[in-house]
Amino acid sequence: MISIVIPKGSLEAQTLLLFKQADLEIKVTSREYNPRIEDPRIEKVKILRPQEIPEYVEKGYFDVGITGKDWIEERGADVVEIADLSYSKTLEKEGTVKIVLAVQADATGINTAKDIKPQSKVSTEYPKLTKSFFDKLGIPVQIFFSYGATEAKDMMDGIVELTETGETLRKNNWRIIDTIEESSTKLIVNKDSWDDREKRREIEEIKTLLSGVIEARGKVLLSMNVPEAKLKELVSALPAMKKPTISQLYGDTKERYYAVETVVSKREVNILIPELKRMGAEDIIEIDIAKIVR
Repeated sequence: MISIVIPKGSLEAQTLLLFKQADLEIKVTSREYNPRIEDPRIEKVKILRPQEIPEYVEKGYFDVGITGKDWIEERGADVVEIADLSYSKTLEKEGTVKIVLAVQADATGINTAKDIKPQSKVSTEYPKLTKSFFDKLGIPVQIFFSYGATEAKDMMDGIVELTETGETLRKNNWRIIDTIEESSTKLIVNKDSWDDREKRREIEEIKTLLSGVIEARGKVLLSMNVPEAKLKELVSALPAMKKPTISQLYGDTKERYYAVETVVSKREVNILIPELKRMGAEDIIEIDIAKIVR
């Protein structure tokens, strides 16, 4: 059996949703730090701050953890990254965020990181990443560790902060001038656990379920009936993950029909369905997908 630690805070809601959609619902008790998953492969679950998770997984307190790439690098954790889960605090899909350098909006003559003056004061939750970034530029700066709400530190010359859209920074009078790196949500594993044959099997099964949900997000299954005379033209215009599934309908009819199934992006389905109907498709059904396991 394996132990899992998931992030508390901004990633918590999306992580709980992910596990629920993967049929691994995390049941939170009255004491939030001791939830449980009713699954024979999972012995223990904890909810901790994402900053702590890389080190705890590295040291073997947990077999598996979910945290950001930013915290893995900031902590210098020696763990195995087995999946990019591609979600963030407000996004179920395409969850890449950025660690950015920002200066006050009215700062003049500062348009890139190279314009930062030596000994400028910079506040951040990422002191190691920030120091490494400025060391590479050859600019000595004073780094002040931030315990959160970094955008409120208007006594600083600059801040290094994680952002999705930059909107919060703009509202607090900060202007982004550079990107230090991009980050996304990672599924990480303790090295000894990964080398354990039984634990590795259980970990890979959990990974399959979680990745299957991520893969299915934003996609739907389209099913339709198509007359033989229209089939070739319609299939040539039909998007698919690989190739659409086609099978002949049973029974004698004046015209031979085929059932066609394919997976398409949810974004394009409202344009696609009328087009398929125009091309001769009938009985079109749109079905939500829970998981796609490749």
